[in-house]
Amino acid sequence: MNPIIKNILAVIIGWLGGSAINMGLIQTGHMLIPIEGIDTNDMNALAAIMPTLEFEYFIFPFLAHAIGTLSGATIAGLIAVNHKMKFSLGIGGLFLLGGIMVNYLLPAPTWFVLLDIAVAYIPMAWIGGKMAEKIAGKSA
Repeated sequence: MNPIIKNILAVIIGWLGGSAINMGLIQTGHMLIPIEGIDTNDMNALAAIMPTLEFEYFIFPFLAHAIGTLSGATIAGLIAVNHKMKFSLGIGGLFLLGGIMVNYLLPAPTWFVLLDIAVAYIPMAWIGGKMAEKIAGKSA
C-alpha cells in the first residue's frame, strides 16, 4: 500500500478508534454513575448541572478522554509507516482540540478542566506513541 495512503488511514483509524473508546467509556459512566433526573443527551441540561456535580461524576469523563486518546494515538502510531510519534501526537492534538471544545460547552469545575487538559491528551498521546514505537520495533 502507498505510504501516504497508509499514513492518512493511520490518522483516520486512530481518531475513529479512540473516539469509539471515548464514547463507550462515557456511556459506561452514565450507566454506572447516573445523574438522577438528567437526560445525558441534553447538552443544555448537562451544562446547567455540571458545576454542581461531585468528584465521582468526573471519573469516567477523565478516563474516557485519557484512554480514548491513548488508544487512538497507539493505533495511529502502529499503522503509520514512519514518524510514528508525530502521528500519535497529532491524534493527541485532535483530541485536545475536542477536549477544549467540550470543556467550553460543558463548564466543569476548574480542577477537572486543568487536570483534563494537562494530563488526558498530549501526555497520553506521547505514551501511545512510545507504545507503538516499542511494538513496531519488536515486529521489525
